[in-house]
Amino acid sequence: MGSGRTGTLAAALLALTLMGCTATAPPSVSSGPAASPTPSGLPTGVRYRELTERLGDGEPVRLYVLDIAPDARVRVTGLHGSDLAGSETVRSMAASAGAIAAVNGTYYDISTGRDYAGYEGDPLGLYVENGRVLSEALPGRPALLLGEDAGRLTARVADTSTTGTVRAADGAHRELDGVDRVAGRVPDEIVSFTEEWGADAPSEPFGSTEVLLAADGTVLGTRTPAGGPLPRGGSSLYGIGGGATWLRAHARKGEHIAVSTRLTGAPARGTVDTALGGSAWLVRDGALDQDVARLGTGREPRTAAGVTADGTLLLVAIDGRAKGVSAGATPTEAGRLLLSLGAVDALNLDGGGSTTVVVDGELRNSPRSTDNGPVTERRVADGIAILPK
Repeated sequence: MGSGRTGTLAAALLALTLMGCTATAPPSVSSGPAASPTPSGLPTGVRYRELTERLGDGEPVRLYVLDIAPDARVRVTGLHGSDLAGSETVRSMAASAGAIAAVNGTYYDISTGRDYAGYEGDPLGLYVENGRVLSEALPGRPALLLGEDAGRLTARVADTSTTGTVRAADGAHRELDGVDRVAGRVPDEIVSFTEEWGADAPSEPFGSTEVLLAADGTVLGTRTPAGGPLPRGGSSLYGIGGGATWLRAHARKGEHIAVSTRLTGAPARGTVDTALGGSAWLVRDGALDQDVARLGTGREPRTAAGVTADGTLLLVAIDGRAKGVSAGATPTEAGRLLLSLGAVDALNLDGGGSTTVVVDGELRNSPRSTDNGPVTERRVADGIAILPK
């Protein structure tokens, strides 16, 4: 699911894509018929299940659940396609990474969105991979944080934010407003394009300025207006309005510019190697989040992530849009589902036609972009992968 990349859109996206919840009875979870034989030979500490629920009104819903224990001999990480500017199917990304299993991840700037900016692989909201912030957080959104502590998987759901800074050699500094996205969310800003962007920086009208940086932050040159190839192995700082004025005043060829983006608000325990922003809390501190009932009443396919009391990570795909087979879930129903699976904290990731789960190279669920439409693997921005350790 997705739309354009503006502050107003952030609220609209939440309202449109999380069409919400009714106070139905808690779902009962029972073993359901698997679409194909359940994969065997998964690493110790990793379990895969396919279940059928009956919702409060008797409608069936199909669930696909991956449980990853803290001591599982695997690495759980974010993954994207060949570049951040483009999109790929979850199965393609999983195959390229050699993943045991994978699900889709964050919302992104889908081409059918109202304010599409031209780059369908562009994550909307927080995305951290290998400890590097590749897309900044949206205000008020929770995130799934993944890392390690003494060799064990740490998985948490937390309210987080990002803080970026640009510091020139002359001592001047200012806020970095964004990472790997089209500039223009506000009239005066600087956006960093990293090597992972993988495409030319967008062309902008007269007055914009882009500073090209080597891998060590040395200024290689400046172009006005902005737009064009990024330096091999390097990055750029892309300014519009007051941001462009600041770059022209303080970036000098051959001098060094320090660019930093930090994740703030995350719990201190362990490292954070991967972070994926969701749209809303479903479960918090062992109960339905108090705001989940405000998110609407529509049943949709959903992807969710949760953490149990013992630190087990739950990755859950909920099929929908298949009348009589799998109805989808409201946010309240999804939250109750995660509670029934043992989650004490959980968040909603991208859903709708993006909801995908792949195990051992096989598509396990039935993603649909329309009600009773054909099963189609949608190209998405990123995912969560389980890799051999």
